[in-house]
Amino acid sequence: MSDKAAKKKQYILDTARGVFAKKGFKNVTMKDIVDACDISRGGLYIYFESTEDIFAELMKNEAEEMDDVFSGSINEESSAGDILALFLKEQKKELLSEKESLLVATYEYAFSNMNNSDRTELFKERLNAFVKVVRKLIEKGSESGELYCEDPEGAARNILNVIEGLKIRSVTTGITESDIDRELLYIMSGLIAD
Repeated sequence: MSDKAAKKKQYILDTARGVFAKKGFKNVTMKDIVDACDISRGGLYIYFESTEDIFAELMKNEAEEMDDVFSGSINEESSAGDILALFLKEQKKELLSEKESLLVATYEYAFSNMNNSDRTELFKERLNAFVKVVRKLIEKGSESGELYCEDPEGAARNILNVIEGLKIRSVTTGITESDIDRELLYIMSGLIAD
């Protein structure tokens, strides 16, 4: 893909992100994205076949961005506890983000076609990657004596469930910074070695 084509594709993704954030997933049509991007329908179809293709690409990009932010903030001297705290801080930042959130669209996307095995796999991969990163951090911290955990896999899955619960709560009933801090502090206090 040429540089110009890559920039055009990224422009479409950036613009579509705002459309999905405003309208959710299920209410967005290709026409909505064509109108928002001010391009021809054919121009959009060069890059994407459907709103589902666009949204799947957005999800992959967001996961990569999180990895980049996470990786870029870690240095050789960082302890496992510091890295885990940074990871949870990034989750908090996402929950409190002022930019338009894709949370509602993400859950609509997940629930709109539960029989779609590709979509199910995309979510499983996303959640399993989260668990894998957190599990490795807990294992590293346990090995160094900084953290204590007899079941790093179980703890990582529990952290995932807490974070996902906070995300659902943030888009349904609302959530405050102190709500998030309380839950994240509870997680960390259960892992800090005495």
